[in-house]
Amino acid sequence: MKFSREDVKQALGDGLLSFPITDFDESGRFDRDSYRRRLEWFVSHDISAVFVAGGTGEFFNLSLDEYREIVNVAVEAVAGRLPVIASAGMSVESGKAFAMVAEEAGADGILLMPPYLTECPQDGLVEYARQICDATSLNVIYYNRANGLLTAESVQQLAESCPNLIGLKDGKGDIQALNRIVKTVGDRLVYIGGVPTAEIFAEAYLSIGVNTYSSAVFNFVPEMAVKFYKELRKGNKEVVKKITQDFFIPFVDLRDRKRGYAVSLIKAGAEIIGRPAGSVRAPLSMPTSEERSQLERLVGIAEQL
Repeated sequence: MKFSREDVKQALGDGLLSFPITDFDESGRFDRDSYRRRLEWFVSHDISAVFVAGGTGEFFNLSLDEYREIVNVAVEAVAGRLPVIASAGMSVESGKAFAMVAEEAGADGILLMPPYLTECPQDGLVEYARQICDATSLNVIYYNRANGLLTAESVQQLAESCPNLIGLKDGKGDIQALNRIVKTVGDRLVYIGGVPTAEIFAEAYLSIGVNTYSSAVFNFVPEMAVKFYKELRKGNKEVVKKITQDFFIPFVDLRDRKRGYAVSLIKAGAEIIGRPAGSVRAPLSMPTSEERSQLERLVGIAEQL
């Protein structure tokens, strides 16, 4: 780790958070050189942290060995300019293994993904997260999503049990439930908007004190993504409205055509701008040629915003 706990919390609580896709070559193997170039390009922009091997980075499709290489490349490429957050999860033991790899590589934290598959009781979810938190010295951000949804009371319990739990990322978009968590737990944690295409929720997030969010579209329209975030924080409602109407609403309509497009369209967008990262791995699938053409038009619109 190159940043103190407070440094990481500050970076996560104020600034645009980037979530790079993972580069695969034509044979579907991790492409180390292409990924390094992508990260160097990322950190040339005005962002506050880099989340590698996250949902947009297909964490769910990576082997532990691939993950180790990805985090090592990321830490080397970012070179201490920004905090690097990797992912962990799926089961207690696999979560511990991923966290150990991230710690050895020099990452500054982990995004703790929900458990794999099964429906979970609240006390079980708290114990799942607690055991992984206890197994690492890294900062931990809990991803409140899917079958890993915690109530405000459970988040409070976890925060009291785990000093290295520093944040919660919302993946549900239930503003009422998130507001209850924020008001219950307070500034003990930093809160991150994390629904797919989080910009569409950005104004609602900001209204309850969630100042930042994960931007997947940064992968292919970084200037517009940064502009949107800055104008949002300035309170420039007209610019936020225009970008939302002209880009984000039609993008979300396109995204909702098929499950998994929240990742697949990002890879297609990266290819459109000349920074290809290969195709997504199964069970995801790439967009059709007609959908790609629609995305090309949206990229053109974004460049004018």
